[in-house]
Parts: sequence; structure tokens; C-alpha cells
Amino acid sequence: MKVEIVGKNGFTPSDANKDYASKKLLKLEGLLPDLDSVTARVVCKVYKTFHKVEVTIPTKNIILRAEVEEVDIYAAIDGAIDKLVRQVRRYNDRMKDKLGKKGIRSMEPVSSEERIVRDKNVDLEPMTQDEAIDQMELLGHDFFIYLDKETRKTNVIYIRNDGNYAVIETTAK
Repeated sequence: MKVEIVGKNGFTPSDANKDYASKKLLKLEGLLPDLDSVTARVVCKVYKTFHKVEVTIPTKNIILRAEVEEVDIYAAIDGAIDKLVRQVRRYNDRMKDKLGKKGIRSMEPVSSEERIVRDKNVDLEPMTQDEAIDQMELLGHDFFIYLDKETRKTNVIYIRNDGNYAVIETTAK
């Protein structure tokens, strides 16, 4: 797996920080196939009273992401990696149990670039509403954009204030 480690908010990761994060990411080795084609991005930020570590691993089927705040940078790295391991295991279990699939299959990086606040490019994969809900929950987001498997239209699924899900279906004029 390729690992990209960057610092923000005045934090510059040391070689020891980079080695530690790279070594910890190896925990995912048995859980993710095709690690050679995956790039994990680790962002380390420093604040007055804590460190924040964000780890993002974009794959063809899902985007794994974990964010942890801790007083110690190493504890934040550990927490983020532990979250990722739980996400991968939960996803693989869901695919095996509910859908009869083999879990995370082939990997392919997804790119994004910054603009005014944030400009994110998303590769839309055809999926059902249930698969979109699973992906949204794995990411910890309150909405998710996906390509509907049946209609082949871009849809947005989101969590309403009452806790239920809703779908915005697009149409072209």
C-alpha cells in the first residue's frame, strides 16, 4: 500500500510519525486485497490541546475514512487505524451475510481537489439504495451520492431529522 502522510495547521510529521503510521496501516493487509494499487492518505493536524488524524483510503467500491482526536499523535494514529479495521470488517461481514458478496474486491484510487472550501470528485458506482445506505453509514456521513443500479440516474440519499432515509432522484431536461 502506498502511504501519503501530510501535516496541516503548522504540524510537520517527523520520520518517526510517518514510520509509525505506515507500520500501523499494515493491520489492513489481511483485510484489503490489492494493496499495491491503494493509496492511504494520512492527514495530521495540531491544535492547542489535541492532535487530529484523518485517514482516507479510496477504493473502487467504498471509501474508508476515519478521524480521531487525541492528546498524543500516536494515540490518534492508533485510534484512526482501529476505526478503519472495524469499518473493513463490518463491511466485509455485511457483504458476506446480507448480499452474498465477497466483501471489498478490487481497489482503485479516487481523486479530489480543493477549491474555495472543498471540491470533491466522486466516481459514481452503480448500486442499490441499500448499498448506498451501507456506504453512507460506513463513512459516517448524513448523505451519499450514487448511481442507481436500475434507473442509471444520479441520486442522493440522506438522513432526515426524524432519523428516516430519503432519496433525491435526478432528472435531466
